[in-house]
Amino acid sequence: MYKRFFKRLIDIVLSACGIVILSPLLLVLVVAIRLDSPGPVLFRQKRVGLHKSHFNILKFRTMRIDTPRDMPTHLLENPEQWITKVGGFLRKTSLDELPQIFNIFLGQMSVIGPRPALWNQYDLIAERDKYGANDVVPGLTGWAQINGRDELPIDVKARLDGEYVERMSFLFDVKCFFGTVTSVLKRDGVVEGGTGAMEKEQSREARK
Repeated sequence: MYKRFFKRLIDIVLSACGIVILSPLLLVLVVAIRLDSPGPVLFRQKRVGLHKSHFNILKFRTMRIDTPRDMPTHLLENPEQWITKVGGFLRKTSLDELPQIFNIFLGQMSVIGPRPALWNQYDLIAERDKYGANDVVPGLTGWAQINGRDELPIDVKARLDGEYVERMSFLFDVKCFFGTVTSVLKRDGVVEGGTGAMEKEQSREARK
């Protein structure tokens, strides 16, 4: 009953309240992005949704408009060079994710679930297939996000996403929610360069 009905009801209520309550903050961030660099305020990117369908995820733009599109951050050469000043702050505080409350309200995402992969992250999508993690609504945050986030290699992230699918319940979602709050405040697992970036850095250090 929770997976089929109450989870979606909670998503609608929370996202609607979030849109209303956070509207002043959203307006301030819109102005800050406008003043910081030329280009649109919002960044739309094709992501993988329920049953591997595609949808456009919404984020506040944190990178220059000439940044290569549809490429994971960790595949960019020196990703820091593409990030704007305001964008760096938004990414560190995860405020760039706030527009996704509209994705949640529309039913394309849930508050809690596996983070939606880029449409061309075929390795991550394939790994998630092993655990049924592509057959649940993706989330704003999830079990993998509070257990390593950007530090996680793809196979570990997919396994944690599968663990979430198995344990999905109201209480487990509450645990993920408050775990996310703690992780954001502590900035745990945030590494510019994305999935597996920490592992790559450790490999480089080991070769020195």
